[in-house]
Amino acid sequence: MESGSITSNLVILGILLICSGFFSMAETAMMSSNRHKLRIAARGGSRGARLAVALLSQPDRLLGVVLLGNTLLNAASAALTSYIALELFGAEGWALEAGTLVVTFCLLVFSEMTPKVIGATYPDWLSPRISFILAPLARLAYPAIWFVNLFVKPILKLMRLDAKAGDNEQSMSPDELRAIVLESGQFIPEQHRAILLNLFDLEDITVEDIMTPRGEIEAVNLQAPIDEIRQQVTTGFHSRIVVYDDELGNVVGILQLRRLIDAAFDGQLTHDELREVMVAPYYIPASTPLYDQLKFFRDNRQRLGLVVDEYGELLGLVTLEDIIEELIGKFTTGAPDDHHSVRWSEDGTAMVDGARTLRSLNRELNLDLPLDGPKTLNGLIIEHFEDIPEAGVSLRIAGVAMEIVQTQDRRIKVVKVQRPTAINPNDIAH
Repeated sequence: MESGSITSNLVILGILLICSGFFSMAETAMMSSNRHKLRIAARGGSRGARLAVALLSQPDRLLGVVLLGNTLLNAASAALTSYIALELFGAEGWALEAGTLVVTFCLLVFSEMTPKVIGATYPDWLSPRISFILAPLARLAYPAIWFVNLFVKPILKLMRLDAKAGDNEQSMSPDELRAIVLESGQFIPEQHRAILLNLFDLEDITVEDIMTPRGEIEAVNLQAPIDEIRQQVTTGFHSRIVVYDDELGNVVGILQLRRLIDAAFDGQLTHDELREVMVAPYYIPASTPLYDQLKFFRDNRQRLGLVVDEYGELLGLVTLEDIIEELIGKFTTGAPDDHHSVRWSEDGTAMVDGARTLRSLNRELNLDLPLDGPKTLNGLIIEHFEDIPEAGVSLRIAGVAMEIVQTQDRRIKVVKVQRPTAINPNDIAH
């Protein structure tokens, strides 16, 4: 028995195990890598990323070279281990069994588990670098891979599978994109992240969700005295104002106040002049998705629309600014803000206007009030009681305790909301 021969065989065995581990690591890293990151890096000029993208676009060739190398090296390692066992222990009956156990242990630790854990942990860093080795190996081993694929492809066809289909299905769903934005951490500022998340909701939000309710629309009554109208025009905080005849449901037009400011201040404003300068109202079905309405405003150079239900009854008003604010947050303007931002006080309560929309409450107070019914807190409470409750009445909706502080003109004016300790959307009880 020659110790030098055994030592050299052990060295060769170690090299075989390391090479086998490389192929295992390469397979895991390449298949776990983020293909979108690789494509971005490839467009940025990274040669390794370009090679990785090219290899991933042909998974049959990539897996062929990896598995071919891994299989050959593992088989060689097993044969060499048997040879070493026979050299060390002779033709003992247990020598081959012991050699099998040893090579299995070595393959698991050094050729499979350790390299695969490394590949799965750092796939995006490893893939461009490994590609410099895999690409030439794939070209050298192409004849063997082509021969093996002669048998693989018919089997895949029998199973109605396409080896390249996975690469064509790498487009992300909205939920996957949302998850990426949420997990972006320090890479995207919090404010920008909020805007991106709001964009995903545009298809699910309707104009009814963000409109100004009918009772809060600033409007001019054509039947009112001209002095009262002149006062409204000169003190108005909006650039456009609704004009109705006797009853708010009977809208006759929209006024652009800048056209009337001079006449109003000069005392020359008349009812006839109002009728001449106002434009026809534009009506929007309440179920219109916010994204569709945004496109319409852009394409038709509109800024304001009246929201109506299926019977044509006026529900509210929505503007281009309302949609933009839904995306990026409230603007700071000189208008009196009846719906200023709501925050929890030190005692864990918040005083909320009943006309506040449930969407804004959920966002600002981190609540989970239901959005599939009424759009405002006033409507939610009235639906809950099926009546207009009196001041002092308490209730709990979706795990949120509330107390009605003030009612006025058949609606709930002010509500005290208690910060919930745990929110359960299914918990709706008195």
